[in-house]
Amino acid sequence: MSRIGKKPIDIPKGVDIKIEGSTVKVKGPKGEISSGFPSGVRVAVAEGKVAVERTGETKDIRALHGLTRSLIANMILGVSSGYQRALEITGTGYRAQVQGSKLLLTLGYSHPVEFELPAGVKAAIDQKQTQITLTGIDKQQIGQIRADLRALRPPDIYKGKGIRYAGQRLKLKVGKAGKK
Repeated sequence: MSRIGKKPIDIPKGVDIKIEGSTVKVKGPKGEISSGFPSGVRVAVAEGKVAVERTGETKDIRALHGLTRSLIANMILGVSSGYQRALEITGTGYRAQVQGSKLLLTLGYSHPVEFELPAGVKAAIDQKQTQITLTGIDKQQIGQIRADLRALRPPDIYKGKGIRYAGQRLKLKVGKAGKK
């Protein structure tokens, strides 16, 4: 049996969970989020805890057991406390600005790059305009936006310029030695 899947999930105060068919809806102080779960898994709410059980023993159902439990736990954590992820911009003249629901990024291209943020995701920029902090309730959505932003200008392996995850360390390559 899945070690992660068999652990019950505690429901914090202020969080409401409803199960309708094969959909879990979680509502909390930060917002509301819903997600479906596979047919081989059963979700039950009782006594302030959520239990995830599987209905069969096939390989596919066993694989989805722990995943479903983790996704529901992430939804509960998202609506109660939210998620926050950071990116760092490194490079001379590279910076970011927030204009409404858009990020305006200057990344060394001949034009500024506009990045539209989806509903439910907010971005904050630090004083130096080199650190972007994304906040929201959906862990998957925050992670995808973070990856999309990094893909606009991935870190250069020679100079280190570009957008990197906060705290990410790069091993820089040595350039050409040249003739002496």
